[in-house]
Amino acid sequence: MNKKILIVDDEPHIRSLIEQTLEYLEDEHGFEILSATNGEEGLATIRSEKPALVFLDVMMPLMNGYAVCRKVKEEPDLAGTIIVLLTAKGQEVDRQVGIEAGAHRYMTKPFDPDELLGLAKGILGLE
Repeated sequence: MNKKILIVDDEPHIRSLIEQTLEYLEDEHGFEILSATNGEEGLATIRSEKPALVFLDVMMPLMNGYAVCRKVKEEPDLAGTIIVLLTAKGQEVDRQVGIEAGAHRYMTKPFDPDELLGLAKGILGLE
């Protein structure tokens, strides 16, 4: 498993909060935390770094999270990338669009940091 986690969000304070939440995985399990500020940068980072896990915002400039999900799932060498959509869009229809786009999970903002860390640990098999 590639020990990298990517956070893609256009809001600096959200990226920072997620990074702080995931520091445990960096310190205790040797994961590298990467970040990107928009969908295009996020997709480029997924292609180049091949992270094990991606926390991806939906509403971002240049390319939204749904489009990033679809592109990742279209590329055979990236198809195993686990994506968690993390968004303020909490309607059931939004969740369904995210899952259909290829996301493994859908979390709404504001999120509970403990829940986010627990989800990451579960996905990465660290529990």
